[in-house]
Amino acid sequence: MFSVALRRTRERGRSSVLRAAARDAGLRPEWRSASSPSPLPLCPGHRHQQSRKASNGIWRPVSVLDDSANYVRTELPARIAHRLRDMQKLPYVVVTNPHLNEVYDLYYNAFDQFRKMKEIKTLEDNDKLCDIISHNLKGHLTVIPKLAMGILECSGLMDPEELDKFMNTILRSERISRRVIAEQHLSLTETYNSPYFSPGAKLSESDFIGEVLTKCSAKDIIERCAKAVTALARCTNGPDAHIPEVKVAGHLDANFPYILNHIEYIISELLRNSVQAVIERHQKQDTSEPPHPVEVTICENQEHVIFRISDRGGGIPREELPYLWSFSKGPHSQDRLENLGQVPRMAATMQELQVQDELGRADLKTPTYQSSLSSLTSRPPNLRLGMGLPLSRVYAEYWAGYLNLHSLEGYGVDAFLQISRLGNKNEQLVTRASMDSV
Repeated sequence: MFSVALRRTRERGRSSVLRAAARDAGLRPEWRSASSPSPLPLCPGHRHQQSRKASNGIWRPVSVLDDSANYVRTELPARIAHRLRDMQKLPYVVVTNPHLNEVYDLYYNAFDQFRKMKEIKTLEDNDKLCDIISHNLKGHLTVIPKLAMGILECSGLMDPEELDKFMNTILRSERISRRVIAEQHLSLTETYNSPYFSPGAKLSESDFIGEVLTKCSAKDIIERCAKAVTALARCTNGPDAHIPEVKVAGHLDANFPYILNHIEYIISELLRNSVQAVIERHQKQDTSEPPHPVEVTICENQEHVIFRISDRGGGIPREELPYLWSFSKGPHSQDRLENLGQVPRMAATMQELQVQDELGRADLKTPTYQSSLSSLTSRPPNLRLGMGLPLSRVYAEYWAGYLNLHSLEGYGVDAFLQISRLGNKNEQLVTRASMDSV
């Protein structure tokens, strides 16, 4: 027993000497709580966090760009291949639908292009990759309307739950996952090639890291989206229409890291629904009184920012509630299908140009890429597609967020959107194991 005590005393003494030596040499590691949030901003390639510094601590931008390029080169064809397999597993009568078949061809051509790309070793190789990425991004602008029309046309050929599961899988991987990865690399490349990215030059005044805005102002986003939605509603309903005011209250200084295109789409859809509902109810009441305002409350806590959008537009009819979050709209599928047919032909209207100007990025010093959401965001509020809410929920849940509605039929609707304000959430592919298993 004495020998055991002596050995422990020696070990404590040796540990004290080592700690003192480390302290004297300045080698003590910086303590960090296990519960503290990651300093890395929200980004799609969390698994691909390559070392950004050389051994001497000097930034190696070319190396980082090459790492990002090779990640995109290998990751995109893998994800596309899984989606091709998902489409091949659909019933033959479904996958041969003209709209779904067109999407399949787009996916296959993109897969074939990316799989032929060799390892990226030079900036010239990266430029070629960026050209292919840009070409495919433009070519896939019609994917969401085509998918939605195909799903609606096949709603009687498959179980609605299976169709919704397929649509959610495709949207998570096509519209969000793969597109974010591609646009993030294009943005990093543009940053590297920009004038301010040079030795000794000051960094950009922008708070963007690629496509990620590290300081999204909740109040600014609401006001910008409200201005765009109000202008579009006035254009649709006429200059003399009574448009409800959008009031903002709560924690007006709240900010969070997010992909601006995503949060703007969600907020715009929720505001569009509320504004149009209030307008339609006010027209039925035939009163000279101004319509009730749409009230937006911002709540900020340690981990989340919560938006509550409240309106007095009469609520949602009870018979529509079962199909609220579904892409296959049951008895309303034919009406939604006819409206969706108008979306691809609205890409060059003045309404779209107006909304793009309202939601422009020039003042934010970030590049603007063509988006397959542009014609969806800029459609008239009374053109109901039946996919705004389901798609918004996919966006919210992709970054570990939450979106839900509470309807009081005959009174109004409260929409609740919760998003992470830490920026440390990985992409939420909840069915990844089953989706991507080989």
